[in-house]
Amino acid sequence: MRAYGDLVTDLLDALDRQTTLLVADIRALDDLSAPSLCPGWSRDHVLNHIARNAEALSRLVGAAVDGTGETMYSSPEGRDADIDAGVGRPAAVVVDEVAATAVPLAEDLRRLGPEHRDIELERTPGGPTFKGGMLPFMRLREVVYHHVDLDTGFGFDDLDGELQTLFIENEIKRQQGGPSPLSATIRSTEGDTWTLGDGATEVTGTRGAILRWLARQDPSGVTSSGDLPSLTAGL
Repeated sequence: MRAYGDLVTDLLDALDRQTTLLVADIRALDDLSAPSLCPGWSRDHVLNHIARNAEALSRLVGAAVDGTGETMYSSPEGRDADIDAGVGRPAAVVVDEVAATAVPLAEDLRRLGPEHRDIELERTPGGPTFKGGMLPFMRLREVVYHHVDLDTGFGFDDLDGELQTLFIENEIKRQQGGPSPLSATIRSTEGDTWTLGDGATEVTGTRGAILRWLARQDPSGVTSSGDLPSLTAGL
């Protein structure tokens, strides 16, 4: 089994690469008013969310490492208000903010050590909790998924196989912990197989298509031997 520190290093290296790709893509955008793949959100909303998320995760690093007691957001309503407040600014300003907020977060995430892995952190006061060791993965998922949501041509098929598999297995874990655990045999054309529940229904597609189905409930790239299982929406 690989050491925890090595796994975190790999996640942070992947985060650096994916952030660089995201910033390069969004610098080519001059109009952020186009709709994103997130219902009700424009590209402007998505980019403001990515910037605010960086600041929020930095607060959580402070809570884990320095014991500040801060939460990720003050409230769900406060989170949404902060995103809305940034919408409508010039595209260059928003893009520069996404790039700028990513820099201190990358430094902050490297402060996390094995001793912070199991510290309980709060999304909002008294709200859902998660462990400190999840923060690097949470940011990587945020950057990649919302890069896809911008609908600029970047998709889950553009990820390397290791990242695709990492995200698929995380989505499967999320589905299995939801109100209606997934029951299917999922097969990728690259040769992976995941058997869930009775595994009676077979769902087949590329890793990218399977991830798009699990993460964004988009079944356009998968085929099924029966009725396609219903999914619980996530991030």
